[in-house]
Amino acid sequence: MMYIREVEIHYRDTDIAVDHAKLNVPEHVVAYMKGAIEFRIDQEQLWVILLDARLQAMGRFLCHLGTASACLIHPREVFRPAIVGSACNIIVVHNHPSGDPSPSDADKVLTKRLKSCGELLNIQLLDHVILGRAEVDPEGQGYYSFME
Repeated sequence: MMYIREVEIHYRDTDIAVDHAKLNVPEHVVAYMKGAIEFRIDQEQLWVILLDARLQAMGRFLCHLGTASACLIHPREVFRPAIVGSACNIIVVHNHPSGDPSPSDADKVLTKRLKSCGELLNIQLLDHVILGRAEVDPEGQGYYSFME
């Protein structure tokens, strides 16, 4: 027996202040994600932001909701919405419930793996941003950007 899945994408307007800005700096990414991560701050969440060729957001998708300390994800789940949505670029965003956005070894491995997969698919991984809280962040920013 063969199962066929049907995918449908809906576009809607949002009230996000940086909706039409280019997401080419981490501060814009953090602002774009405002309100999305906060709904379950006690769990790790991995989001994918789809971008067009001009680096404007086409949408954001929750790929995985993890535990308080881990979020296991495979590149196919990250790139599926990008392929279906015809995105040229993506930005991966996840949170650390502890508040410290410093990347773990697993975060570094995931970023490297997603970068390689993106090159094969011709969908560029522009950044991987880890969100935390400024008061816990050793740098005082409240986020970590692999691009920076």
